[in-house]
Formats: sequence, structure tokens, C-alpha cells
Amino acid sequence: MLFTDLLKETVASLTANKVRSSLTILGIVIGIGSVIGMISVGRGAQQDIESNFQALGSNLLMVMPGAQRAVGTQVRSGFGSASTLVLADAEAIAGAVPNIKNVAPDVSTRKQVTVKGNNTNTSIYGVGPEYQAVQSLALTEGSFISSQQVKSRSKVAILGPETKTTLFPELPAAVGQKVRIDKIEFTVIGVTVAKGGSGFGSSDDLIYVPLSTAQQYLTGSDAVSTINVEVQSAELMSMVQQQINDLLMVRHNIKDVSAVDFTILNQADILSAVSSAAGIFTLLLGAIAGISLLVGGIGIMNMMLTTVTERTREIGLRKSLGAKNKDISRQFLTEAVMLTFLGGLFGLLLGWLIASLINKFGGMTTAVTLSSVVLAFGVSGAIGIIFGYYPAQRAARLNPIEALRYE
Repeated sequence: MLFTDLLKETVASLTANKVRSSLTILGIVIGIGSVIGMISVGRGAQQDIESNFQALGSNLLMVMPGAQRAVGTQVRSGFGSASTLVLADAEAIAGAVPNIKNVAPDVSTRKQVTVKGNNTNTSIYGVGPEYQAVQSLALTEGSFISSQQVKSRSKVAILGPETKTTLFPELPAAVGQKVRIDKIEFTVIGVTVAKGGSGFGSSDDLIYVPLSTAQQYLTGSDAVSTINVEVQSAELMSMVQQQINDLLMVRHNIKDVSAVDFTILNQADILSAVSSAAGIFTLLLGAIAGISLLVGGIGIMNMMLTTVTERTREIGLRKSLGAKNKDISRQFLTEAVMLTFLGGLFGLLLGWLIASLINKFGGMTTAVTLSSVVLAFGVSGAIGIIFGYYPAQRAARLNPIEALRYE
């Protein structure tokens, strides 16, 4: 049988019962659309996480207060919330550990911020001038915090773009405006460039103030929340991490490793672990959505078996006229593949639509990747072959004499 003849027969057979064919295709459309939509959510979340980590800066070590692990347990205690790190620790790291570009301690808290007519509850970061380089911060207006402002405990503030929009929605520029943080008045001296992303706290919805100002007026403590250390190259990360660990153990008079009161986080290790978890999350979403594909495949098999039964006399007639088993098998298998191919095509469009709607109205980043498109057509073709094979073989094995007698 020529390919053109086979194609014409396939189209004629599928259009003979348009409603049944359409409903069968619909099952594949929903399955493929669900898989692409769910995978796009997972991929979007993964890209969001990676972009947020890249926004933090490169070759970054984060020294945080709190024991790495409580003795006799598997749970970290006081991680990030204890008061075991002070500004002198950051100064010691900057002065004693080689191969470091910048050391930027910070203190973080959450406060109510008000202006005339608007208010918000947001994160306040006390930082120094080195923080801008470490975190790769750029400004749309104004200037960053200076060393002199840290020394003089100046009441100045830099707004994230989301915070600026919330507090001053009608003003094109915020520099020179006054904001009250915990009832203390600060003057806005700058607004940062939007970094985007929503995982691990938004980099755009916060306020920066001088480190010394935050310690005196907002936290009332000389403790720091994080010591950000920018290493000269990625190859030196592990060595610098160990040197910082050894230095702080000496400074804190700690001899037992299990009793350390700080934690050093390697940005590369965190990104790798979180990306791996996001990948597993994506696979899980795809697997859940794939159940609908299985149901759609069963629907195709059911339709093809019904078609074989209905066309038994036709099969017998074809065989009596010289059609071989492989011709009959090829015809029914082609019909099944055609159904799933059409389902995959419309499912791709549905999946893209789902991803777009989630991105626009759901507040989540989505990403339809080439791999998910290839997966859609690959899976749809595989379903056609797998679930169409048995009906095709059943049709091919029919005895022509018995088939012609079939009523």
C-alpha cells in the first residue's frame, strides 16, 4: 500500500465518525496540555530560584549565626537567628583571610514603614558601602550608602523598587522624600534597580539603611545577621570557607567542632541543592499530569478496538483482495498515531495557553521549554504506537473468511 493511499484511508476512517474521533483526541489534548503546563510551572520556579541566587552575587559565602547542629540531634538550632556574630568578626575576616574581594556584614529586621497616606511592613537591611558590590546592586536614582554615613549613623534609606512603588505610587522619583521606619524619620537617598524573582524573599521589596544606624535605632544590638564574603574566584571557595571556619573557631574560643555557634553557607552548594530539589518537583508535577495521558491512551485503545470490530467485514474484504497482514496492521496503527499526533499538536497549544494564563494571572513564573515540546510530540507518538499496536495486530490476525461472515 502506497503512503498516499494509506494517508487517504486514515483520514477517511477518522472523519467517518467525527464526534468519536474528536472525543478521543480530546483526552490526549488534555493530557499533553496538562504535562506541558505543569512542567512549565516547575521550570519557571527553577529559573526563578537560579535568578535569585545570581542576583545575590557571585562566589559568595554567607556566614550566619547559630549552631550548625545541636548535639545528639539532626536539627540545626538557632540557625540565622542567634546573636553569635558581631561586627568585629567581619573585620577580622577581612583583615586575616586572603583571597577575599569584599566583606559585607548586614543586620536584618522587619519593621512598619509609613509615609503620609501609605504604609508597608517590609524588611530593613543595615549595610555598609561594600554591600553594593557583593550583592551586585545598581541604582535607578540617587546614590548608595557611604562609609561616612555609616560612621555618623546617618538616618538615610535606599528603597527597593517595589517598596518605592508602594510608598510613593504617584511620584516619578523618591530621592529626598521622608519615610518613618519604626517611628524614626529617614531621608531617601536612592532607589535600587529591580532584580525580579519572588523566591527566598523579594530583592525588590526592602529598604537599606546604614549598618550602624540599624544597630543603634532598630535592633539595639551590635550583633550582625550575616557576614557576606565575596571570594576572588570559584576555585578558592572551599579553601576560603575552611579558613573562615578556623578563624571564627579561634575567635569564639571553640575547640569542639560540634559546638560551633555559626554556619557558613556556600552559595554554589545551596544553588545546586535547591536546583536539584526544583528539578524533582518538576518531574513530580509532570508525572502527576502524565496520569491523564495514560487515561487518554486507554481511550485510544478502546476506540481502535471498537473500530476493528465495526470494520471486521471491511478487513475481510481487503484480505480477500490481496491485502497482507502488515498492510492491515499498518493502516490501524497509522490511525492511532494520527489521533495522538493531532492530540499532541492541540495539546501543545493548550499547554502554552495554560502556562501563559498562570504567568499572567497566577503570579507565578512559567517557562515552556524546547524539551517539553519535544516531550509532547514524543509521548504522543509513543502513545499512538503503544496503545494502537494491540488493536492493529488484532485486526491483522483476523481470518478473512470469518471476517466476511461477520454480522
